[in-house]
Amino acid sequence: MIDPLTIGIRFALYVNLMLLFGLPLFGLYGLKGPERLQANVVPLRMLILWLSATAILLSVLSILAMTASMAGVGLVEVDRASVELMIFETPMGNAWAARIAALLMSFTIAMVLGGRRTSLWLAVVSISAAGALASLAWTGHGAASDGIAGTRHLIADIVHLWAAGAWFGALVALGALLFRPARKMSAAHLVLTHRALDGFSVIGTVIVALVVVSGLVNSWVLVGPSHLLSMATTLYGQLLIAKLALFGLMLGLAAANRFRLTPAFRLEIERGGTVPAISRLRLSVIYETTAALAILALVAWLGTLEPPMSM
Repeated sequence: MIDPLTIGIRFALYVNLMLLFGLPLFGLYGLKGPERLQANVVPLRMLILWLSATAILLSVLSILAMTASMAGVGLVEVDRASVELMIFETPMGNAWAARIAALLMSFTIAMVLGGRRTSLWLAVVSISAAGALASLAWTGHGAASDGIAGTRHLIADIVHLWAAGAWFGALVALGALLFRPARKMSAAHLVLTHRALDGFSVIGTVIVALVVVSGLVNSWVLVGPSHLLSMATTLYGQLLIAKLALFGLMLGLAAANRFRLTPAFRLEIERGGTVPAISRLRLSVIYETTAALAILALVAWLGTLEPPMSM
């Protein structure tokens, strides 16, 4: 039976933790010095504080939902003893506790050091957010296998989460740069935006490679070559096919951004007329971000289903 509440919580956590990891990471490679502190560029400190606090609340909901599911009771019927047992006596609970510690660290670092120009605080937040994001692997299929194969699967799952988080966070940050009000689109901001887009084009290649390789490992373990031809006959397979189609769309949009739209943006900056280029880039980022959100919704759903190799 599909539990919409569980899927909704998982989806919200995926979105939240990927942004918490991807945004400060983008601040490290996409922005320079004072730009990381300027709220009118990308409000990194405010976003990190908000995302850290929200992730803690969502994590509390997730542990309650997991406990309710295991106990076979409703969310409001979960008792304190069952929650404590889940946290302290299960691998999922231990991962949850580690996530809470990482989120508290990211919130504290952003609160105390977020107003300084040094990039150290962004690096520490990125590392703590990476730990929080990795904890999601223990609540899905990545932690279900045993032995060396299980370890490889878990590592691939974590790498997949990190790469996806870096991509998603960059999309949101680039969107913030592109959707700045026209009256604030100064020449300096246009140059900054192009530099960020061009810089991500290179890093994006590495991200895509990591997503593809880790995704292939996960698919090999969860689906297996013997089930490829029958994928479309199961709900899991149908959702996975939809996910792959959306990923293909994202690849196409990313390629268009790198090889066509971003170079055209540079030429229009040099000529002094950037409205057409900005409009095309905005539309592309909207499509790509929408596809990413749809993929995360599918992933949240897939995590509640039994994969073909387990049947």
